[in-house]
Amino acid sequence: MADTCCNSTSKTADCCSTDGNIMLLACSGGSNVGQLANQACVELTQDGFGKMYCLAGIGGELSGFVASAKDVPRMVVLDGCEVGCAKAIFKKAGVPLRGYVVLTDLGIAKNKNFNLDRSTLETVKNAARQAAKSPA
Repeated sequence: MADTCCNSTSKTADCCSTDGNIMLLACSGGSNVGQLANQACVELTQDGFGKMYCLAGIGGELSGFVASAKDVPRMVVLDGCEVGCAKAIFKKAGVPLRGYVVLTDLGIAKNKNFNLDRSTLETVKNAARQAAKSPA
């Protein structure tokens, strides 16, 4: 059965019932750091660390997505670079930004090399885990 999180028939409480997990959001921009952010969220979800959610739904101001992001107890938001697209989306939607990580602040250079390095990906995942520990 497909996940129906944040669709028009689901309740916000059902949508964000992460059972202690963390909402994971990534700016999946058109560079290596955007793709690293996305892949880190995918793998953290697969690892059972949290659950990946749709940043575009928040940016599109879809009410269920915005309400879910406002109501979830814990989140990690990964922006690939200092442009801060995810941060801007949260500001526009009035969603408090929590667990925020900018990948270029981790010393990862932004480029168009989409061959993602395993050790760099692990660095991003570890930073996300640390960010999840930060207070709301």
